Amino acid sequence: MADTWSKFIEYLQIPFVRYALIVGVLIALCASLLGVTLVLKRFSFIGDGLSHVAFGAISVATVIGLSNDTLFTMGVTVLCAILILGGSRYTKIKGDASVAMISVSALAMGYLLMNVFPTSGNVSGDVCSTLFGSALILTLSKEDVILCIAVSVVVVLLFLFFYNKLFAVTFDGDFARATGTKADIYNLIIAAIIAVIVVLAMNLVGSLLISALVVFPAMSAMRVFKSFRSVTICSAVISVLCALTGMVIAIVAGTPVGSTIVVTDIAVFVIFSIAGKITGRTV
Repeated sequence: MADTWSKFIEYLQIPFVRYALIVGVLIALCASLLGVTLVLKRFSFIGDGLSHVAFGAISVATVIGLSNDTLFTMGVTVLCAILILGGSRYTKIKGDASVAMISVSALAMGYLLMNVFPTSGNVSGDVCSTLFGSALILTLSKEDVILCIAVSVVVVLLFLFFYNKLFAVTFDGDFARATGTKADIYNLIIAAIIAVIVVLAMNLVGSLLISALVVFPAMSAMRVFKSFRSVTICSAVISVLCALTGMVIAIVAGTPVGSTIVVTDIAVFVIFSIAGKITGRTV
């Protein structure tokens, strides 16, 4: 144990390791704040759907030769999130169906483009790293960290400032509209924020595992706590601790970062489920 701790302390002296830990914790925090809302609105699958959209957007950006694909990917993902969350009330294609259609289409087109117009000699490796995460989280620059910090601050401030409105929209959108709350606007805010989080999390856990950051902390907290505020706070704490623990284990043991974080989330969910059963809070 002492050797492991010494090894981790040694790794902390390396700047890119510190950058990765900071970004990982911030992404986990932001994902958990919106995760409770998405789970309660029955939109927990949107993280997975938007991650497929981001994969398709990255493929397009790679094929057309964009040097910095982040802004392009973020723009496309935000647009699709708005169409899914904001436009579902006005179309005959509702939530889960629209998520499935858009995500599968983007995933298929992205993979097709990467094969028809390959930009490297290892298409399978590129696809695998995008889907399941890559070592790019350990090669972040100072500018990447600053961008993530700025976006995270905006996300947290928006959540705190609009907390009551998001609470109302989450539990009963129709009632919120009847009382004068502009529910559609807040749905668009939720959509834009989760899309930004998905794009930021691509390098951390990969597009296929992003939904785990959104769903597992919220579901774990709901095993023990019942109020919206308590679940949100507990979810944020769980998400940050799991991300930090998973990244530390991955760095020291040399395991895949994204998969290690998700397995840590799963372990905590099991623990909280057992705790909920014991205390009688989970039926």
